[in-house]
Amino acid sequence: MTPFAIPSRPLRIAAAQAPVAAGDVVANADTAARLVRAAGGGGARVVVLAEKFLTGYEPELIRADPERCAVNGLGDPRLAPVVAACRESGVVAVVGAAVYDGGELFVSALVVDGGGVRARYDKQTLFKAERAVYRHGAAGLTLDVDGWRLGLGVCYDSGFPEHARAAALDGCHAYVVGALFGVGNGYHESRIWFPARAFDNTVYAVLANHVGRTGEWETCGSSAVWGPDGRVVAEAGARDEEIVFADLTPDALHAAREAEPMLRDLRDTGAAPRRAVRAAATPPVPHA
Repeated sequence: MTPFAIPSRPLRIAAAQAPVAAGDVVANADTAARLVRAAGGGGARVVVLAEKFLTGYEPELIRADPERCAVNGLGDPRLAPVVAACRESGVVAVVGAAVYDGGELFVSALVVDGGGVRARYDKQTLFKAERAVYRHGAAGLTLDVDGWRLGLGVCYDSGFPEHARAAALDGCHAYVVGALFGVGNGYHESRIWFPARAFDNTVYAVLANHVGRTGEWETCGSSAVWGPDGRVVAEAGARDEEIVFADLTPDALHAAREAEPMLRDLRDTGAAPRRAVRAAATPPVPHA
């Protein structure tokens, strides 16, 4: 378990949402680069974009032509505009993509800065039909930016309390997720999952969602940031391109962890033995 240190200074983070083009990595990289510059113009040090932002949520299209419609996991020159935007703005981007690597497809979050793609987190908990197309990720990923530890997730990961808890136990101060939540139940799900992940672990929670249509999904936008007390800090609208900003502060993190000391008081109950007790059978009481 990593010690639960508090960062020494604030970090401004942005969650960006914009429509994407189906399977068009070049077009989507240009959009991502524009959003990175806009986030940097708003003072953000980190910007998060939705699940599969660079490719669109297009499993059949991607499976049929992965070399064209997915990002090359060994290095893809089509991401050069994103790298350049990060270099010019001083922003670290966490951007979603379907990634083709070693003959396998992954749903990934790429960490991009001015030097290129620095790291890749592969989604660990695949959703329904994704399992027929993509491989599960093998490990979590913690990103350190200016002393803030950011635990990365992708969409369905956030529905599992254990995923965010693993990040918190690694000393993370924020749980950062690019996702696809659709109209209908998606907004409801996200507004249960993300405040819970934040409050249970006393971390910030950051969601970047899609807007418009991608694949078979009509999405619900509403990208947002929640504080370590589970309350909304910033929220985008449901339909339009938008960037929301939030300042993650050491004071808010410290206050939340003093008020709700779950991490400090955590014990490894999962490894403890359990006892089973069977209640004695009693005959039914006859009716009068």
